[in-house]
Formats: sequence, C-alpha cells, structure tokens
Amino acid sequence: MIIEQIYTNCLAQGAYYIESNGEVAIIDPLRETQAYIEKADKNKAKIKYIFETHFHADFVSGHIDLAKKTGATIIYGPGAETSYEIHSAKDNEEFKLGNITIKAWHTPGHTLESTTYLLIDENGNNHAIFSGDTLFLGDVGRPDLAIKSDLTKEDLAAMLFDSLRNKIMPLADDVIVYPAHGAGSACGKNLSKETVGTIGDQKETNYALRADMTKAEFVKEVLDGIAPPPQYFAKNAMLNKTGYDTFETVLKTGNIALSPEDFEAMANHEEALVLDVRPQSDYIKSHIPNSIFIGLNGTFAPWVGALIKDIKQPIILVVPDGKSQEAVTRLSRVGYDNTLGYLKGGIAAWISAGKDIDTLESISATEFSNRVKTGNVNILDVRRDGEFQSMHLEDAKHFALDLINEQMNDVSKDKTYYIHCAGGYRSVIAASILQARGFHKLVDIAGGFDAIKTTDLPMTDFVCPSTL
Repeated sequence: MIIEQIYTNCLAQGAYYIESNGEVAIIDPLRETQAYIEKADKNKAKIKYIFETHFHADFVSGHIDLAKKTGATIIYGPGAETSYEIHSAKDNEEFKLGNITIKAWHTPGHTLESTTYLLIDENGNNHAIFSGDTLFLGDVGRPDLAIKSDLTKEDLAAMLFDSLRNKIMPLADDVIVYPAHGAGSACGKNLSKETVGTIGDQKETNYALRADMTKAEFVKEVLDGIAPPPQYFAKNAMLNKTGYDTFETVLKTGNIALSPEDFEAMANHEEALVLDVRPQSDYIKSHIPNSIFIGLNGTFAPWVGALIKDIKQPIILVVPDGKSQEAVTRLSRVGYDNTLGYLKGGIAAWISAGKDIDTLESISATEFSNRVKTGNVNILDVRRDGEFQSMHLEDAKHFALDLINEQMNDVSKDKTYYIHCAGGYRSVIAASILQARGFHKLVDIAGGFDAIKTTDLPMTDFVCPSTL
C-alpha cells in the first residue's frame, strides 16, 4: 500500500495518491492532473477512483479532467448534485482498491455533502481517514459555505458537531488523519502547520474535539471570530459542481508571448487587467502604470481570488523569466482561466520599446521611524484583523487588504500614506491597487511590521478608532 500526500503550499492544500495492488485512488486532486497519471503509469497501476471530500470552495479540483483522461469514477458523498457523471456514495458504502477498502462516511457540517473517507488496510484495520474540511489539525471546517441552502451556519455547525462525535472521535487514537488543508487556508481559523496527525493527537490538542464540550459550546466556539469567506469561494464551488474548461486549453490560450505593442493594445482595448507577478522588489523599481502586483513568491492564488472580483476578468501578465506557465497554472487553480498572454521580454522589453513606467517609493523601517518622529504621518496597516488586534502602531489606521475594495472611500488622494503589512508582500499589493486608482502619494515600508517592531515607535494592542 502506498499513501502519498501531495501538498501545495500556495493553497495550503493536500491531495492524496493511494495505491494498492495496481489500483489507484486520488483524493481531492489539483487542477493540473498529469502528475497523477505519470505516477500511476510509472508504477504500472491504473487510476480507478477519484474521491472528492466535498465541493471545494478555495480551489478548482482536477476531478473532471482526470476522469476524462483515465476513465476513473468520480465519487462524492450523499446528496451531491453535479452537471457531470458521478457516483454519489451512500453512507458507509465501501470501495475496493486492490487489497484495501475505502469507506465513505457522510460527515456533513462544513458542507452538506462533506464526506470523510476511512481507509481500511489489508488486515482489516482502520488505518487512516481523509477528512477533507471536516477535521483539520487544530481546527474544523468553517460551517458557513453551504451553497443554495436554507440552513444557517448554526445549523451546519450543529451537524458538524454530530459528525465529529458520532463518526470520527470514536476511532482509535492511532488512526492517521490526512486533512485537506493546513495553516494558511481560509477554510478554518486555527489550522496547524503540520499536515499529518493522528486521532489521539487531535483529541488532546484540537479545541473542537474537547471531550466535555456541549453542542451549544461547540457551535459558539466554531463560529466565534470566523471571518467572512473570500468572494471567490462561492464561484469556485460552483465550478466544481458544474464543470470548467480543460486545464490544457487554459494553458494553451494563456501562455502566449505578447510584444509590448500587442500587450499595450490588449490592456487598452480588451479591458485586460495587467497583473505583475514578479518579486515586490522588482515591482517597486519599475512597473507598468495601472498594473496590479500580486507576486508569485507569496500566497498568490488566494490573494488573486480575494481581490479580483470578476473570475472571468481578462488578464495579461508581467512575469519573471520562465515563469509564465507557472503563473497561468496557479491562476487556473482558483478558476481564473481568462489569461490572454504575458509580456515577452518582461519589463526590460517594455522600457526598450519606449513605454511609460511607474515606480513606488519604499523606505526602511528606520527611515519611517525618523519621519514619524518629525511630523504627523498617515499610516495604513493592511494586515488582517487578528494581526492588527494583537499589536499595532498607536497612530495606524487599520486598512485590511482583503477589504480594500470596500474601503476606498476612507482614503484621500490628497494625502500621503505610509503602508505596511507584516513582512512587505501585502503592502505592495495594497499600494499597487491604490496607485492604479489614482493614489500617488504612497510610501511602502520595507520589511513591514516585523521591521517596524525593531524601532522604538509606540505600539498598542488595544483597538481604537483612528481617522485618516
């Protein structure tokens, strides 16, 4: 028996390859599927099943493409309705895979069709669960993502309590837990950095599995502090239900080299968004006016999904040399399939063609400290709520990046703003969005709050209102 976790850090997502006696099952596959096929071919094995733990909201699964290429059966849990052919498993239904058995356990709560898959080994022992978003390490799945349901998040949280208590917690402590996500995913609020654990560990450390917890306490604690879901979640879930273009088609139409002239024409006449995915240090030095920065070197796909409202938005790319295919691939993982090409030769070719460029002022934390001490400054802290509440500069205005589109009326083009995040990635994203909308008095603080904390500027952990 082979079990391999295929973890994608950008999405904080775990897919799984399971093989026994020449037969393979894939659980929650990524959009690009060739790696699974090649691995099975190398082992002279055949992909028989594709198990989906639920309709994923944070990424577009590769189940449809993989089934078309291999003839494998797509399996969802009870109640799943799709626009393509699937096998909707009954609760406790068993699927033979070589010498092992995979049992479908309906565990609603995160979503109505959420299903945990129990792997029973060659000797008939419960070996592992593939828990999807029902159980994470350190947390459980958020219960507010049901599509077209009359149920409230409180209703779903109560279902999740029952699923955990009746199905998962009775398992032996040594049963392995393989979740769908780890730290960094917006599918939960307290996910561990570890990506593999055990039932016993979770009973001891996961707040949601506390033995003496009542259902009312569970519902309250699971929902407490949960942030609104990113706007692209519902769109990705619908793509996973209804289908999408093949990944190969998306890559073929998106990975096209464009001359500076063609690139400029697309930006002007096709209403294409110029998305610059280079490192932030390169963007700061020179970039195309009105372009948006979201670098590949950070949590690229989730921020694209959070900030680009239209999933069908035409996109043209400014990429580091050799990174165009990676950029198109990572956009497709969250359903942004309308990439039209990339700038051939990058920003150097743009400059050589005599095109206009823009820059962004960036200063050190030390220089920022000096400016704060010599006069009044307007500070925008673009970190998330929890980060800001934990500690922030006394005079900072909270201007969370994930809500930037809703906060544009809170800033003035006549004022100079000093922008920081935790380390310098998100602040440049925020500055690029503001700059594209006509704000030009912007200063990025290099190194973000991590660098600012080394100065002697006054901090507070008490959230109080401040004006711009």
